This record gives sequence, C-alpha cells and structure tokens, in this order.
Amino acid sequence: MPWSEVMTPVPMRRVAVVVPHEALRVSLVRIAEAGCVELDRVEEAAPGAAAQRLQRLQTRPEAPAPAPSGPARPTREAAALTVLAPDLDTLEEHRDLGLLAGEAQLEERARGAVVRGEVAGLAGWCPAAEMPRLARRLAAAGGALVPLRPPPGVDPPTQLRSGPSAAFAPLVTTYGTPPYTDVDPSWPAGITYVVMFGIMFGDAGHGALLLLGALALRLGRPRRLARYRRLWPFLAGAGAAAMLAGVAYGEFFGPTGVLPVLWLNPLASPARLLAAAVVFGAGLLALAHAAGAVNRWREGGPGKALYAASGGAGLVFFLGFALGAAGLVLHRPNLAAVGAALAAAGLALVAVGVFRATTGGFAGLAETVVRLFDVVVRAGTNTLSFARLAAFGLTHAALADLVWRGTTGLAGRGAAGVVGAVALFVLGTAASFALEALVAGVQALRLEFYEIFSRLFEAEGRPFCPWHVPLAAPAEAERKVATCSPG
Repeated sequence: MPWSEVMTPVPMRRVAVVVPHEALRVSLVRIAEAGCVELDRVEEAAPGAAAQRLQRLQTRPEAPAPAPSGPARPTREAAALTVLAPDLDTLEEHRDLGLLAGEAQLEERARGAVVRGEVAGLAGWCPAAEMPRLARRLAAAGGALVPLRPPPGVDPPTQLRSGPSAAFAPLVTTYGTPPYTDVDPSWPAGITYVVMFGIMFGDAGHGALLLLGALALRLGRPRRLARYRRLWPFLAGAGAAAMLAGVAYGEFFGPTGVLPVLWLNPLASPARLLAAAVVFGAGLLALAHAAGAVNRWREGGPGKALYAASGGAGLVFFLGFALGAAGLVLHRPNLAAVGAALAAAGLALVAVGVFRATTGGFAGLAETVVRLFDVVVRAGTNTLSFARLAAFGLTHAALADLVWRGTTGLAGRGAAGVVGAVALFVLGTAASFALEALVAGVQALRLEFYEIFSRLFEAEGRPFCPWHVPLAAPAEAERKVATCSPG
C-alpha cells in the first residue's frame, strides 16, 4: 500500500440503498449483518413498537418469565435480528431483550427510508472497498446500491485504517477524531511516542521486561488483559526504544557495568542530554508544522495552508525561530540573522491570515497582536517543553543508580548482606520500573497531545459508526419463525 494511502483515512462514499418496499426489512437485515454502512437516522423520532416494549422491560422490575408454550427461549442481552419479523408481544412476554433491541434499531433505520410508490430508499456512508460486497448482498434481496455525491458542506465520517498502524490509532482517537480530509498520523504518532518513552525510560534491562510483557500480551496472558491484545505492538515498540536508549546510555538495570556507554552517561552529562532533547523536540515540532500545512491545504486550499499559524506561515516562523536560536547559542551572527528574517516573514504571513479572519478595525488589530504574541510564546515554551525528555531520563537513571549503589553496598556485608542486596535490588527495581514507566508514559502522551497534535488538528471530525447487528443463532431463529407475526 502506498504511504499516501497509509496516512489517509479509509475512503468513504455517499450511497443510496434502493429496494422494493416489500423487501425493506430483508434489505435492512442484510445491511445490519454486513456491518459496513452508516445509515442516516431520523433525529428525535418517537419510539416505535419494539422500542416501547424494550423500554417497559428495562424499567420493569425483574420477574420470572412465564412458561413458554413452545421450546424454552433463553433471555438475550446482545442485540440480534431475525430475517422474518417476530411477534413483538411474544418477545416482550419472554423478556427477549436482545431481539427487541435489534427490532428497535431496525425500526429506527426504517423510519429514515424515503418511500415512493413501491420503492424505498435510504442514504448513508459506506467504505469504498466494501461497496461491491454490499451491492451483492442487496442484489440478492432485489435491491441496489447507488453512489451519490456528498451533500455540500458535509464531510464524510472518518474511519482510520486497520493493519500495523491500528495499534497506534488509540493515541489519535483519544485526542479526537481527525477530520476526513486530514492526514491520519497514527503510525508516525506511535513511533514518536515510543521513541520519547524510550528516551525517558532508557534502560536495556527494563526495556527487555517490556518486551516480555508485549510477548505475554500477544499470547493472551494474563487472560484478564486479553482485550488489550491488539496493543502488543505498542508495548513492544516502547520496550525496543527503551532498550536502544539503554544501550546508548550504558544502562542495564542501572549502571551495573554490563553495557559500555556508547553515547553518554545521563548523570555524567546532563547538559548534553538536555540540549539533545530540545533539538529533538524542535525537529518534531517542525515536522508537525509541515503535516499541519498539509492538513490546512486539504481543509481549505492553498490560502489557508499559506496563512495559518499551524500551516505554512507557522512553519516558516518556526524554522526561522529555530535557526535564530541556534545562531545565538552557537555564536553565528549570520545564521541568527537569516533565522530572524525567516521568523519575521512567517509572523507577517500569520498576521495577514489572522487579520483577514477578524472584523477589521482596531478590534481586529488588537486580536492580531495577541495572536502573534501567542505564536511567539508557544514556539519557545513548546520547544523547551521537550527538555522534560532529558529531565525524566535523568530521574530514571538516578533512581536506578540509587538502587544499584544500595545493592553493591549491602552485598559486601556477609551472607545477610547478600540476601538484603538481592531483596533491595528486586524491590527497588520493581518500584522504579513501575513509577518511571507510569511517568514516562504520561509525559510522552502529554508532549504528543499538547505540543504535536495541537499543530496537526484545528477541527475534529466525526467517527464512522456503521450499523451492525448480527443474526440470531440458526436454532433460535427457527424458534422465532414459529412465533412470527403474519406481517
């Protein structure tokens, strides 16, 4: 799959479902079973017959169901449907909540149908790749699937892609649903997150423990965490990043001497680690601005991409800001001058964009000045915020060093000291592992959301919510047919 497709949401199509009116129920059941269409719904409609019965059962105190005249019917909680319409009174009598819930959903979707003579039509959204499969299912019921033009001013719902990047999608959806036209940053955001986590949690031994945890999660162990199994690549990535950072730092369950220092010792070179973290953060912010410019272009065209503070204008300013700061730190006047010129040009573009969006006059000018001040302050504070990568990396190294010093100090005091050293090492490592894993996870998430995503997204999209209700089990469906209403 080309990268341009990997980094975009699933293509959606506006569709119409056209069926004979007498086959509307069968078609809706097939759509619900397919689970790939989001049908338009009637807002604030009165509840139908099935919904009313379901509400009565849900508000009525639990009571034993009367003995059925036919085979016993187990009480169901999950929504389900049958091809033929069941007798609603019978379902209520036997407290069949599942089938009543399914019928209530079907009634709600059926009210959204437009009926013209003997033909009924429904509109909705469907992933482009699912249209052939859905068209075949509808054709078997005498219906058809017709592509439509999207309504003016209405964006399609957003469905992020499945596959390797799906493990990182919760990072994005926790922040919000990306607009349909925007870039899907799931896998870049996931890689960025695990790298930042690794910098703060840099220890090869601790990273190996995370990898073991990822393997256990992949195998479904422990079972109570099996529902999080799809996140195992996320945990594995964090463990691998922590191991790589630990190799660079020479840390293996602390400064045990098992690994040589390949890059720097955090406690011996804190200033160098802080500088590297800030430079790394500046690079991430520049990439976020570039991705934001792409999003602004997709949302509003070249004009919005050029003048937006989270678009091209913001990118030009930030690059100038970074070059100017580098020139001052490195004592390079020429580099600082070039950076200042770029920053001024970027601010000028931002000012034009902000002022054009105001009502003009003195109020518009004042708003523009305030916004420009905010852009400048945010550029500095957000860049320096990445120093926390080094700060928490130093904290992690200091805790591991403290545990190791205590361990070696006890180990030289006889047999009792050795026992105490082992206990201290195990308990101290467990405590520092748990504390720093939590801190690194939260801080990496904070940097992802406030520093990076705030530049990617200016608006929030709407998630794709396909209607999916499975058919009842075949044996149970046969029993329901026996009690179906004549209609």
